[in-house]
Amino acid sequence: MARKQKTRQPMAEINVVPYIDVMLVLLVIFMITAPLLTQGVKVDLPQAEAEPIEEDAKRPLVVSVNSEGGFFITYDDDRTLAVDDADMLHKTEAIISINKGIPVLVKGDRNVPYGRVVEAMVILQQAGAPSVGLITETPEE
Repeated sequence: MARKQKTRQPMAEINVVPYIDVMLVLLVIFMITAPLLTQGVKVDLPQAEAEPIEEDAKRPLVVSVNSEGGFFITYDDDRTLAVDDADMLHKTEAIISINKGIPVLVKGDRNVPYGRVVEAMVILQQAGAPSVGLITETPEE
């Protein structure tokens, strides 16, 4: 009797072409929607405990927001000047244009609404500040 020889069936292969098509469609969707989602104020926030500003660094421009929502500018000679929104834009724009690379910091009162601090950061961004830092107190242990 002749023995039947087993024929080996080829392994099933995965057709990756549909997966590539789906990935390309998703890539296009993300490329279109990603720029629409990035809006707001650019702020460099620390990811850990913040280090103090170096002694030999440029003196920062500090914009304070008090508990009533008023703006105050402190620069160079440590005199604080109360300003409204329009004056803050013009004065900070002049300071930033004269002193390229100056650190810009916002010091907001704990009781002021968050929106008022964001308004200060938007004005600073319009004035030409490349980045805005936030001043915080060191936590008490």
